Amino acid sequence: MTTLTCFKAYDIRGQLGTELNDDIAYRIGRAFARFLSPKRIVLGGDVRETSPALKAALANGLRDEGVEVLDLGLTGTEEVYFATFHLGVDGGIEVTASHNPIDYNGFKLVREGSRPISADTGLADIRAMAEQMQINLVDGRDPSVPEAARGSYQQVDTRAAFVEHLLGYIDPAAFKPLKLVVNAGNGAAGPALDAIEAAFKRLGVPVEFIKICHEPDGSFPNGIPNPLLVENRAVTRNAVLAHKADMGIAWDGDFDRCFLFDEQGRFIEGYYIVGLLAEAFLQKEPGARIIHDPRLVWNTVEQVQANGGVPVQTKAGHAFIKERMRKEDAAYGGEMSAHHYFRDFAYCDSGMIPWLLVAELMCRKGKPLSALVDERIAAYPSSGEINLKVSDAPAVLREIERQFAAGAEDVDYTDGVSVAFADWRFNLRASNTEPVIRLNVESRADQALMEAKTEALLAAIRSL
Repeated sequence: MTTLTCFKAYDIRGQLGTELNDDIAYRIGRAFARFLSPKRIVLGGDVRETSPALKAALANGLRDEGVEVLDLGLTGTEEVYFATFHLGVDGGIEVTASHNPIDYNGFKLVREGSRPISADTGLADIRAMAEQMQINLVDGRDPSVPEAARGSYQQVDTRAAFVEHLLGYIDPAAFKPLKLVVNAGNGAAGPALDAIEAAFKRLGVPVEFIKICHEPDGSFPNGIPNPLLVENRAVTRNAVLAHKADMGIAWDGDFDRCFLFDEQGRFIEGYYIVGLLAEAFLQKEPGARIIHDPRLVWNTVEQVQANGGVPVQTKAGHAFIKERMRKEDAAYGGEMSAHHYFRDFAYCDSGMIPWLLVAELMCRKGKPLSALVDERIAAYPSSGEINLKVSDAPAVLREIERQFAAGAEDVDYTDGVSVAFADWRFNLRASNTEPVIRLNVESRADQALMEAKTEALLAAIRSL
C-alpha cells in the first residue's frame, strides 16, 4: 500500500514528483468515482504547466470506472462549482494549487450540487481507496478495462452561462463610469475577465478595465499569484495610482479569492470587505442572515445589524461556512481571509461576485472605496492575521487563555478561543492545514490599544 501525503483537511495538494504525479492522479480519479458512483463529472484546471497532464490522468481514472467526463478546459475553481450545479452533474474536480509554490499542484473536489468534499465527508475514504489501489497502467490507463466499458469524454464550454450568472448579482444600469485595474496574476482569471468585459460592452456598462499580468502563463513570470504576500501588492497599487483608477482587484491562481485596493492604491483587509458585502446583500434582501467567522467580528456584526440583517457566527473554513449557510438559509457568508460565499452560487465561494458587488455599491453611494471603508477601519482597527509556528497548539491556547481571560466580558470557543473585553478582543486558533496558530486582535476606535494588546499577546506566545 502507498501512503499518500497530498490529502489535506479540505483538498488535495502536494509537491510534484514526491507527493503528486500522473499515476497518483489516475488513482484519485478512480477512487473518486468509486466513492461517489457518479454518471457525469466536470473537470477544470488552472494555468500551471502540470495541470493539463494531471487533468488527463484524472479523466482516465474516471473513464476507466465508466464515468462520463466533461472537460471545461482552463478554469478557475468557481467555474467548476458553477458547471457542477448548472449542468446538474454528479460532481466536479478543479486541478489547482492556487497560491502554492510553482512546484505544487492539487485538486479541489465537490459532489452533486457543488457540495464540498473534505476529510470528514469523503476525502479520507477516497484517500484509503487510492492508497490500496494497485494498477499497472499502459499509456495512462488500465489495460484490463475494455474500451466499450469506459466512460465518454467531451469538451464543454460553460463560460458564457457563468458570466450571465455573475451579472445576475448586480444591476448593470446602476453603474457609473469606473476605471478598474484588474490583475489576474498570470493565472486563470484572465479569460473570465475578458468574458465579463465583453458582456459589459454589450450591455453598455461604463467600466474600463486596465489589465496587468493578464495573460495566463504557468511559468508565473510575475511571481506566484498570491496577493496576500505584501511583496506581490506593489504592481497592483502602482497601476491604480498610474492610471488614476477607482479600484484595483487582484486574484489568486484559481481566482476563488479576490483582493481589493482603493483609489489610493491601499490594500483593503478582507475583514472590512465582509461588512461591505453584507450591506450590499441586505440592500437587496432586507432581514437576511449573514454568516461570519469568529476571528474578527465587531465591524461585521455592527454593519449587519445596522442594515437590518441577522449576523450568525460559525467556525472558520469553507466546509463549516457552507454547512451553516445551508442550515440558516443565509444569503451571504464571509471570511476575513477573502473567501466569500453566496447562497445563489450553491453556497460556494467566488472571487468574481465580490468585486462586482463592491463596484456597484460604490456607484450607488457615489463614494470611492476609501470612503466606504475608512470609517469602519477607524471604528474597529485590527491587527490582521498573524501566523506563528508552535509545537503544541492546544497547550499554547490554554496558557494564553489563562493569562489573558481574567475579567473578560465573554470567552467563546466556536473556533479556538475568543476573548472579549469592553474595548478590545482577540481570537487565537490553530490552523486546520499547517502547524501554526493564528492571532487576530481588534479594538473599538483605539489603534494604540489594539497595537499594545497585540504586542503583549505576541510576547506571551513567543515566551512559550
